[in-house]
Amino acid sequence: MHAIRAEVADSMDTRMQGLMLRKSMAANDGMLFVFEDSSPQCFWMRNTLIPLSIAFLADDGTVVNLADMKPQSDESHCSAKPVRYALEMNQGWFAKRGVKPGTRIGGEVFAR
Repeated sequence: MHAIRAEVADSMDTRMQGLMLRKSMAANDGMLFVFEDSSPQCFWMRNTLIPLSIAFLADDGTVVNLADMKPQSDESHCSAKPVRYALEMNQGWFAKRGVKPGTRIGGEVFAR
């Protein structure tokens, strides 16, 4: 079990801002993006200064797919299928903990 302290980005404004312009993030901190409906989601790293890994999550918190993202890049990283959630962590966080597609991330938001 690994504790994650995730900020929630659940409005258009907070999702657009994301983790942009931050110079660092604590080891177990991250950002959970919450969308109104399941749909294909794509992320890029323009104006994001730290390398991140992203997990695209199904409604129950199951990891659909993962991607490593380079800072200040316009390269698009998309969900493999429609999702309502995406979790950004410091790059390598998921790999170091053996999190892969099919792993379930727990939390109150997924219990609804």
